[in-house]
Amino acid sequence: MKYLVLIYGNADEFWTGSEQDLANLRDLMTFKDELALTGELVSAEGLSFPSDAKFVQVRDDQRVVTDGPFGEAKEQLAGFFLIDVADDQRAEEVAGRVSALVGDRVELRGTLVSAEDYLA
Repeated sequence: MKYLVLIYGNADEFWTGSEQDLANLRDLMTFKDELALTGELVSAEGLSFPSDAKFVQVRDDQRVVTDGPFGEAKEQLAGFFLIDVADDQRAEEVAGRVSALVGDRVELRGTLVSAEDYLA
Protein backbone atom coordinates (compact mmCIF):
# COMPACT_ATOMS: atom_id res chain seq x y z
CA MET A 1 0.00 0.00 0.00
CA LYS A 2 1.40 3.41 -0.94
CA TYR A 3 1.52 6.37 1.41
CA LEU A 4 2.82 9.90 1.15
CA VAL A 5 4.61 11.40 4.14
CA LEU A 6 4.48 15.18 3.74
CA ILE A 7 7.04 17.28 5.58
CA TYR A 8 6.08 20.86 6.39
CA GLY A 9 8.14 23.66 7.82
CA ASN A 10 8.56 27.37 8.14
CA ALA A 11 10.75 28.35 5.19
CA ASP A 12 12.45 31.04 7.29
CA GLU A 13 13.35 28.59 10.06
CA PHE A 14 13.51 25.18 8.39
CA TRP A 15 17.15 25.30 7.36
CA THR A 16 19.63 27.40 9.30
CA GLY A 17 22.76 25.46 8.31
CA SER A 18 23.58 24.74 11.93
CA GLU A 19 25.44 21.64 13.07
CA GLN A 20 22.12 20.27 14.36
CA ASP A 21 20.50 20.82 10.94
CA LEU A 22 23.37 18.99 9.25
CA ALA A 23 23.14 16.11 11.73
CA ASN A 24 19.37 15.86 11.20
CA LEU A 25 19.83 15.88 7.43
CA ARG A 26 22.44 13.11 7.64
CA ASP A 27 20.10 11.04 9.83
CA LEU A 28 17.20 11.63 7.41
CA MET A 29 19.34 10.50 4.45
CA THR A 30 20.42 7.40 6.40
CA PHE A 31 16.76 6.58 7.05
CA LYS A 32 15.99 7.14 3.35
CA ASP A 33 18.74 4.63 2.50
CA GLU A 34 17.32 2.12 5.02
CA LEU A 35 13.87 2.35 3.40
CA ALA A 36 15.43 1.89 -0.03
CA LEU A 37 17.21 -1.28 1.13
CA THR A 38 13.95 -2.78 2.42
CA GLY A 39 12.18 -1.91 -0.85
CA GLU A 40 9.71 0.36 0.95
CA LEU A 41 10.95 3.64 -0.56
CA VAL A 42 9.41 4.77 -3.84
CA SER A 43 10.83 8.30 -3.75
CA ALA A 44 11.91 10.98 -1.28
CA GLU A 45 12.93 14.55 -2.02
CA GLY A 46 13.30 17.92 -0.43
CA LEU A 47 11.57 20.73 -2.27
CA SER A 48 12.84 24.16 -3.28
CA PHE A 49 11.64 27.16 -1.31
CA PRO A 50 8.03 28.32 -1.80
CA SER A 51 9.31 31.56 -3.33
CA ASP A 52 10.61 29.46 -6.25
CA ALA A 53 7.20 27.87 -6.87
CA LYS A 54 5.09 28.48 -9.94
CA PHE A 55 1.39 27.83 -10.32
CA VAL A 56 0.14 26.58 -13.65
CA GLN A 57 -3.50 26.67 -14.68
CA VAL A 58 -5.30 26.40 -18.00
CA ARG A 59 -7.97 29.07 -18.53
CA ASP A 60 -9.89 29.29 -21.80
CA ASP A 61 -7.40 26.86 -23.37
CA GLN A 62 -4.48 29.15 -22.43
CA ARG A 63 -1.79 28.19 -19.95
CA VAL A 64 -1.38 30.80 -17.21
CA VAL A 65 1.77 30.66 -15.07
CA THR A 66 2.10 32.75 -11.90
CA ASP A 67 4.83 32.93 -9.32
CA GLY A 68 4.28 31.42 -5.87
CA PRO A 69 3.78 31.03 -3.07
CA PHE A 70 0.01 31.09 -3.29
CA GLY A 71 -0.77 31.04 0.42
CA GLU A 72 0.42 33.23 3.23
CA ALA A 73 0.74 30.28 5.59
CA LYS A 74 3.84 30.04 7.77
CA GLU A 75 4.05 26.30 7.22
CA GLN A 76 4.93 25.31 3.65
CA LEU A 77 5.52 21.92 2.05
CA ALA A 78 9.24 21.23 2.40
CA GLY A 79 9.63 17.63 1.20
CA PHE A 80 8.10 14.20 0.99
CA PHE A 81 8.63 10.46 1.26
CA LEU A 82 6.55 8.23 -1.01
CA ILE A 83 6.57 4.78 0.54
CA ASP A 84 5.07 1.41 -0.33
CA VAL A 85 4.56 -0.56 2.88
CA ALA A 86 2.51 -3.52 4.10
CA ASP A 87 -0.06 -1.71 6.23
CA ASP A 88 -1.17 1.37 8.16
CA GLN A 89 0.89 0.44 11.19
CA ARG A 90 4.13 0.36 9.20
CA ALA A 91 3.22 3.64 7.47
CA GLU A 92 2.69 5.26 10.87
CA GLU A 93 6.06 3.91 12.06
CA VAL A 94 7.80 5.44 9.04
CA ALA A 95 5.96 8.75 9.46
CA GLY A 96 6.86 8.79 13.15
CA ARG A 97 10.52 8.29 12.35
CA VAL A 98 10.45 11.08 9.75
CA SER A 99 8.70 13.34 12.27
CA ALA A 100 11.36 12.67 14.88
CA LEU A 101 14.15 13.34 12.37
CA VAL A 102 12.72 16.64 11.11
CA GLY A 103 11.65 17.73 14.59
CA ASP A 104 8.04 18.49 13.72
CA ARG A 105 4.83 16.73 12.81
CA VAL A 106 4.33 15.34 9.34
CA GLU A 107 1.20 14.52 7.38
CA LEU A 108 0.54 10.91 6.35
CA ARG A 109 -1.80 10.14 3.47
CA GLY A 110 -2.60 6.82 1.93
CA THR A 111 -3.48 6.42 -1.71
CA LEU A 112 -7.05 5.45 -2.48
CA VAL A 113 -6.83 3.55 -5.74
CA SER A 114 -4.83 3.80 -8.92
CA ALA A 115 -6.11 5.38 -12.11
CA GLU A 116 -5.96 1.93 -13.66
CA ASP A 117 -8.59 0.76 -11.15
CA TYR A 118 -10.95 3.50 -12.36
CA LEU A 119 -10.35 2.70 -16.02
CA ALA A 120 -10.77 -1.06 -15.69
